[in-house]
Amino acid sequence: MPVKTLTTFLDDNKVKFVTIRHSIAYTAQQIAESAHIPGNEMAKTVMVKLDGRLAMAVLRSTDKVDIDLLRGAAGSTKAELATEVQFQGMFPGVELGAMPPFGNLYDMAVYVDEGLTRDERIAFNAGSHSELIQLDYSDFERLVQPTVANFSLG
Repeated sequence: MPVKTLTTFLDDNKVKFVTIRHSIAYTAQQIAESAHIPGNEMAKTVMVKLDGRLAMAVLRSTDKVDIDLLRGAAGSTKAELATEVQFQGMFPGVELGAMPPFGNLYDMAVYVDEGLTRDERIAFNAGSHSELIQLDYSDFERLVQPTVANFSLG
């Protein structure tokens, strides 16, 4: 989903947001630094496979996914990190690794770590390695309706 598609979706849903351009960066922590956003307010999207289905795990950039905790939270028997090959092409117009955490727009489950829910505002990749969107967490939760669970090592 190109940035324009996402911003139109947010506008249509009356969400106030800010678009932040930054120098090209690839890791969530590099992006947070480049955009001058605290690491705990920068959300990263990690692609996972739960019982063979792709899903998004969304957590603070400073944390890491505990795949066993996520498996339990999802009620899955098998959980693993997805490879880029497994999700390449699923997000047209989006740079690989820069997926915004809106799995609901792709018929994909979204799991949010509890730690991220404590932040009033979050920022995330907007489909490229040089642009972010920042909005209130409550708006994100309202639109995406993620499953909230404790699955990070932080």
